[in-house]
Amino acid sequence: MKRVHPWDRLLTSISIRAMPVFSTPLMMFFWSRITVLGDVIVTLPAAAAIVIWLCSGQAWRVTAWWIGLFGAGMAIVVATKIAFIGWGLGISSVDFTGISGHAMRASAVLPVLGYLITQNASSRAQRAGILAGFAFGVLITVSRVMVGAHSTSEAVTGEILGSLVGFAFIAVAGQLVTPAVNRWLVGASAACLVWMSSGEPAPTQELLTEFALVLSGHEYPYTRADWAPLKRAENQFLNQFN
Repeated sequence: MKRVHPWDRLLTSISIRAMPVFSTPLMMFFWSRITVLGDVIVTLPAAAAIVIWLCSGQAWRVTAWWIGLFGAGMAIVVATKIAFIGWGLGISSVDFTGISGHAMRASAVLPVLGYLITQNASSRAQRAGILAGFAFGVLITVSRVMVGAHSTSEAVTGEILGSLVGFAFIAVAGQLVTPAVNRWLVGASAACLVWMSSGEPAPTQELLTEFALVLSGHEYPYTRADWAPLKRAENQFLNQFN
């Protein structure tokens, strides 16, 4: 008898119950549009816009913190992806092949955008702005699973990492002098980001694959299919004790 991991059983149960509601053609169109907002063609310019906003107010220390935190988050994402593509390092039991970059970037950038845009507002309005950004980041995280781009474990770890980056920055910025952002600059940036979201997704996966193969010296990348023999061997071993 095949042994099923408790995590897999839980995720399968959730997926079966949610699929009829969230996988209709209309909902899949919705998820496909939402997931684009986490692509690098949107989130990296958004992260750069935050740098520009902060620099325009000469908040050099806050800017350095944002660059450092966001850069560290991106580095962790890239490292996990390259580790799997180049060397097959992942966690097969939870279908983890690397942290979702879409989820990480969205969850890091959007709460910070809400925080900066509401700098001149009341504390309640600022909290609402931060929570709205966080909620939108969660929505993009869910979209990655719904469009089949990531497993649940990959999307959730991206959400957690991105939230850590975003809320760590907000906590640090609250202790330092954070400039009020220019509304005209915010409006122009937002218009550019909306326009960018209509473009083609960036070929980041292809670039990462090429880079991982160069680093590892392997001819072909590792994929989920390479886990099949390992899972069969694991099941055979576990079945000996049933």
